[in-house]
Amino acid sequence: MTSTGTDGSPVGLLVSSQLPPEQIPEISALAEREGFGELWIPEDYFFYGGISGAMAALNATSEIKVGVGVVSAMARHPAALAMELATIDRMYPGRVWPGIGLGVPHWVEQMGVMPRSPYTAMRETVTNVRRLLNGEEVTYEGKVHSFDKIQLVHPATTKLPIYMGVIGPRMLNLSGEIADATLVSVLAGTKYLRWLRERVAEGQAKAGREGEHHRVSSYALYSVDRDGAKAKQEARTAAAFYLAAVPKSGLTDIYGIGDELWDMYQRGGDDPAALILREMPDQWVEDLVVAGDPDECAAKIQALIDAGADAVDLAPVATDRAKEVVQLTARTVLPQVRHRTVG
Repeated sequence: MTSTGTDGSPVGLLVSSQLPPEQIPEISALAEREGFGELWIPEDYFFYGGISGAMAALNATSEIKVGVGVVSAMARHPAALAMELATIDRMYPGRVWPGIGLGVPHWVEQMGVMPRSPYTAMRETVTNVRRLLNGEEVTYEGKVHSFDKIQLVHPATTKLPIYMGVIGPRMLNLSGEIADATLVSVLAGTKYLRWLRERVAEGQAKAGREGEHHRVSSYALYSVDRDGAKAKQEARTAAAFYLAAVPKSGLTDIYGIGDELWDMYQRGGDDPAALILREMPDQWVEDLVVAGDPDECAAKIQALIDAGADAVDLAPVATDRAKEVVQLTARTVLPQVRHRTVG
């Protein structure tokens, strides 16, 4: 059987937060028409809202699943988040996928809501959002969040699959334990995805959930062009930006470049991305980004799927020609990518 959770392509589209929000309906409708299997609407602080963006995408489409994430476990109280998600589900039953994470640490710190224990914050948020969506009354005094006889008047009508957007081993264990699926950051390579599957399985075993399929959707920075070299150069700049944003993580450590990247970051001063752009080996782009001509891109997407992703959600770096990229991808890349099968 296929493990995509949808009958469509195992290739999805991440609608860039760089796009003005008024363009969300058009690009979402185009992605559905062109055969993408899923849509993800990010909540990158402080670009546009993920909840309102997801509503716009759902209103512009008819069947495609729309994920929202990651939404920070700290930006809203879990009860408010559950209320928003239940509202969307009742208006568009079974079409929304919630993705919950801590969020980029710098953004969380800017809002003054960084928890003492991100692990505890994620456990309390995911567990209680699920209970509220299911219609339970929740009274709970946690270390991060508290609930006093809170119950949604209009709970979700379907069972929403909760994704956790996390990176490190302990958080991935937690995702296997309490979540339905994992949402993977950009810059995840094949080695990381195989390692992620092992960490998730450990969490599933702890919770007695062996044998359950845990869905994995993996974001990927994406650049496609008939001129493969041009596409890779375009993606290189975006990769440097993201490597500078999270210079030390499981993504880079598992890939084996953590120390080298951290050295670049420290020497970069006020603009580490510029130094990383100059010094990073071309192989990093080859391995951590989906970029090149259509055949190369299809092969790289397939490698990520074969390594453990149920879906690869493309994040086009050329936001000024997003429609062109979607159409070129639909014609030349999607037909080459096959589903990953599981037992």
